[in-house]
Amino acid sequence: MLLQVQQVSVAYPVRGGRPFFAVRDITFNVGAGESFGIVGESGCGKTSLAKAVMGLLQPASGRILFEGQAVSGLNGEAFKAYRRSVQMIFQDAVGSLNPRQTVLQMLEEVLRVHQMRPEGAIRARVAELLELVGLPSDVLQAYPRELSGGQCQRVSIARCLALEPRLIIADEPVSALDVSVQARILNLIRSLQRELNLAVLLISHDLAVVRNICDRVCVMYQGEVIEHGSAIEVMDKPREAYTKSLLAAVPDVGRALKP
Repeated sequence: MLLQVQQVSVAYPVRGGRPFFAVRDITFNVGAGESFGIVGESGCGKTSLAKAVMGLLQPASGRILFEGQAVSGLNGEAFKAYRRSVQMIFQDAVGSLNPRQTVLQMLEEVLRVHQMRPEGAIRARVAELLELVGLPSDVLQAYPRELSGGQCQRVSIARCLALEPRLIIADEPVSALDVSVQARILNLIRSLQRELNLAVLLISHDLAVVRNICDRVCVMYQGEVIEHGSAIEVMDKPREAYTKSLLAAVPDVGRALKP
């Protein structure tokens, strides 16, 4: 199993009071090359859980294992290797990019810092990354403010792919984009997942999107998993009233995806 999340809780300190638990006793696994969805409304703990998996937050309890090794026990080069293997696509595509760097500078920096290619092969690898995400070469000299939201998200995806990850965490990767652009970005993620055999942990409030992208799904409510199963089962035969309410709020992007 590639990723194992075992009874993980995430808590935030509260001045003068007890810690607030954003995530309580969450357990799930993600296999190599699998796509797994976490669905729920804003504030249910999805992003806190994703940050814990990334190593950006320390769980209050439970364990996160990657290829059988506890993430909390990694340090130095071992943790650096983990961060290469697990990359994150953030919700705010424009805000996640350095406004002072061009697309070329951003991608070259990642490749150099992590020594992913010899110096003489860096520019060729940048061209490969642009082709993978469907961007023309004329964006290389552009700054984030000069690109559309969809283009910025494609640059973010290219930056993730530069490190040749095993798992990509996509945290509401299209919620800030127009519906037509959302479908294109989600189709891109799905095609890359299949082409590169990536595992994808997709976080969304939209069950229709998750059904089209993911093999399995869990539904979160107030920090806890209330329903889980195959994406098709949860969509076609939801057990919980909360899941049914999410299905009733499906936007157009779910239907805009390729069959």
